[in-house]
Parts: sequence; structure tokens; C-alpha cells
Amino acid sequence: MASTFTMAADPSGYGQGGGEFDIKLARVPSSDLAAAKALKSPFEPTPEVLAEGKAIFLGRGTCFQCHGPQGKGDGGAAKVLPIQPRNFTNPKFKKYRTPGEMMWVLKNGSLGQSGKVPGTGMLPIVGQFLSEDDGWKVLLYELSLGEDGAR
Repeated sequence: MASTFTMAADPSGYGQGGGEFDIKLARVPSSDLAAAKALKSPFEPTPEVLAEGKAIFLGRGTCFQCHGPQGKGDGGAAKVLPIQPRNFTNPKFKKYRTPGEMMWVLKNGSLGQSGKVPGTGMLPIVGQFLSEDDGWKVLLYELSLGEDGAR
């Protein structure tokens, strides 16, 4: 199945404000945070799983369009988003956000929390374009990026 750039249609307020949004603020609503943090990958970050995740990230998952080919949040589509997509090479991201929270975002998108946390406009990916297994492989690959690699 071919997938394309996925972003919310409302362009009001769009335009890069500069820099990554506060990593300490969860994109998962507080009502869902405990359940999201409890989600665990059925996979270990083996070389094979990471290679599959990378292929999905750079291919049919279209993650690179916003997150960039190296996962730094600097993809071509990032220029039109209200906030910079996550930089997966930032070690602070891995310190504050869990794989379960990342899966929640893949399943529910990053459309923001009314008046609390802005979203990037990312629509749900898992269940729409990718299977849950593929979502886990992608996020394990994302967590492997940067100097400190996967946790």
C-alpha cells in the first residue's frame, strides 16, 4: 500500500517557530499517559528488527518526510508544521519519553491537546498505514538513532 505525507489539513498557525518543542511535555493526554507508558514492544532491538524499522522509516512509513532521513526532525515537510517533529537523535528525548508513549502517538497521531500541548499535525499511522508490529519496529529504529542508541 502506498502512503503519502500525513498531516492535519488545517494550516492556520503553521510555520516553523524554531527548535524542538519541550521534550518534557508529553504529547499523550494525561488521562492516557499511564496506559501508554505501560505499552511494551514485542520485539528486541536486534540488527534484523532495526533494519526492518529503518526500511519502513525511509520507505512506506514515510517517517523521513517530517523527521528527516537521519531522524533529526528536519525532513522537507517539517518546514510547514506548527512545531518541529521529534529529533530522535536527542538523548533527552529518550530520557523523558517511553516507547509506549511513542506507540500511542503512532496510533493516535499528534494533533495536540486543547490549550495544553500543541501537535505537529501528524495523523494516526498504526492502524491506518502500518501494522502495530511495523510500528514497534519503526520506533525501535528511532530509539537506536543518536550517539547513545537504544535504551
